[in-house]
Amino acid sequence: MRRIATIAWGAAAVAALLPAPSPSPSETTDPDAGPVQPVGEATSIASGLTTPWSIVFVENGSALISERDTALVKERTAAGGIREVGRVADVVPGGEGGLLGLTILADGGTSANASDGPGHPWLYAYFTASGDNRIVRMPLRGEAGGYTLGPAETVLTGLAKAGTHNGGRIDFGPDGMLYATVGDAGRPERSQDPGSLNGKILRMTPTGAAPVDNPIPGSVVYSLGHRNPQGIAWDADGQLWASEFGQNTWDELNRIHAGANYGWPLIEGVGDSPGFVNPEYQWSTAEASPSGLEFTRGTFLLASLRGQRVWAIYDRQQVEAVPHFEGQFGRIRDVAAAPDGTLWILTSNTDRGIPREGDDQIIQVQLAPITAG
Repeated sequence: MRRIATIAWGAAAVAALLPAPSPSPSETTDPDAGPVQPVGEATSIASGLTTPWSIVFVENGSALISERDTALVKERTAAGGIREVGRVADVVPGGEGGLLGLTILADGGTSANASDGPGHPWLYAYFTASGDNRIVRMPLRGEAGGYTLGPAETVLTGLAKAGTHNGGRIDFGPDGMLYATVGDAGRPERSQDPGSLNGKILRMTPTGAAPVDNPIPGSVVYSLGHRNPQGIAWDADGQLWASEFGQNTWDELNRIHAGANYGWPLIEGVGDSPGFVNPEYQWSTAEASPSGLEFTRGTFLLASLRGQRVWAIYDRQQVEAVPHFEGQFGRIRDVAAAPDGTLWILTSNTDRGIPREGDDQIIQVQLAPITAG
């Protein structure tokens, strides 16, 4: 009873925590300023991928990509080539499950294998195993253009799996904690159960422990009432946001607060119901089906699967969303802001879409500041 009361209090208090609206942008010529929008011609910079799911950038111009159904991690090198880094052990693909989100911890200390040496980077992976969804981490060995994976160490296990609603996005927040989005795995009642890790956004230490300042003592649950969140990003103030698949009516973009309840399965979209937090923005499911979420230069970029577009989202006097590339690339699973300031767009047409020539691909496009008028 005490845990449920803690969650309810977090939801009720969230309105007082919301930041003040940000001002509208002024005219600028600074290429590092924001907000931004995609401009110019989009170019394919990698092709022939199979059910790619996540992009993460590493040093020296390389990026790593997860392939859901092959369990492979692939490297897109600075020279533009694609090579296999390694296959993640124990992945059991099926339906929407398989090798999902990736993230990097640049200096996570030593591993159990002394040959990895101190201070090596860790590659974290969220994936579907034979009996559950889980998070592991692997030493990332070697150098750009020749990375390999060391043996996996367990971070978190026991997340219920299903053919759908596995969630799967992971990333490190500005607080150094690891965050994970977990779907309800086809059983909506889990989302309102604080004792279940499904239908939640989780927050944990890099080794999977519950931080002492989490809303439920001893639990990695950070927020609840989610259906199938697949995107997380932090804005310039360090505020966490998440994108979430609705059922039949509304997809959501939510501002996430510790202990807050986002309503599923009792509420879908804006409900204005006491104890539950409204989304900051909602779309019909035909317009979005949102997956990867990125924040760069004052702008959120959101990948849409069924909607087949990238949404540019601005938190001004109210949240505004502008579509780009509608239908041009098919289904879009992830978006990532590259170190060179461009946007990378990861297509998802080899799962349930209609593959086009070269699919699946990484598409690169320039981002430029929006100017007044």
